[in-house]
Amino acid sequence: MIPTSRTGSRLAVMAGVLAATATLALQALEVSGPGRRILAADDSTRRLAIIAPDGSFEWEIPVTAIHDAHVLPNGNVLLQQGWTKVQEVNRDKKVVWEYDAAKANPGKPVEVHAFQRVENGLTMIAESGPARIIEVDRNGKVQREVKLQVDHPNAHSDTRRVRKIANGNYLVAHEADGRIREYDAKGKIVWQYDIPLFGKERKGGHGPEAWGNQAYSAIRLSNGNTLIGGGNNHSVLEVDRAGKIVWQVNQNDLHGITLAWITCVDRLPNGNTLIGNCHAGPENPQFIEVTRDKKVVWTWKDFTRFGNSTPVVAVLPPRK
Repeated sequence: MIPTSRTGSRLAVMAGVLAATATLALQALEVSGPGRRILAADDSTRRLAIIAPDGSFEWEIPVTAIHDAHVLPNGNVLLQQGWTKVQEVNRDKKVVWEYDAAKANPGKPVEVHAFQRVENGLTMIAESGPARIIEVDRNGKVQREVKLQVDHPNAHSDTRRVRKIANGNYLVAHEADGRIREYDAKGKIVWQYDIPLFGKERKGGHGPEAWGNQAYSAIRLSNGNTLIGGGNNHSVLEVDRAGKIVWQVNQNDLHGITLAWITCVDRLPNGNTLIGNCHAGPENPQFIEVTRDKKVVWTWKDFTRFGNSTPVVAVLPPRK
């Protein structure tokens, strides 16, 4: 038996090591501007975390492939584990609900890149491959199905972000097609926007050197416009119903920052825009907040706990 004094000494050393590791991680975090409480996920370091304004982790869980996540009103987290499983996980990291697209589509190629808890406790899931949006109940039974139209079918890139919007329609970023489409509940396309190439030739890759129109995300704003994360277009675009660009942030518009694969975008309650800057390399922040006149008011960069594939970000309300 180890004497109590020696046991205490070892525990003290272990605690010191953990504290030092946490300190080094926080020292590696680079944040400019006021603190933000955020949800972030990275599939290169296989981590999803709720992060306090000071950079410390409130909660984290290991993940694999991930393109979407939500903190639900009950405090649970809706996330994905790999390209087919959508899970609701409580703060004890217990899975309290799960849908597996692979089991629902046996023998068929399928991937999930977007999901959302919607009305009546249903969960909206976009299935690439089957090219459909479904809403499932707590028992996994499909309550609604909307077929999608895809021009370049591919289980990995039929869709990226998909959101059910206030009018009950679905706003879909079709990555391979380079289009944003709005579908009504019957699957009719009621609005479409083609991501422009701005006269440039396509160039493969994911980093700042790439170029294309592989759209990643779109949200419908309260003014009726649509805010778009342009993927390897390296741009954030706000377009009106007629498809006119009324505001945009391009690759080199922000002083000292290079934009690469633009993933999540959001219009925050203060009127600023949140930008997810993926595959941009350790010289650039992963997340950026800009004003309407493109002034950078907040950036977040952490290449110790997160990496160059951090596509998921959401600003969360202050902790209660």
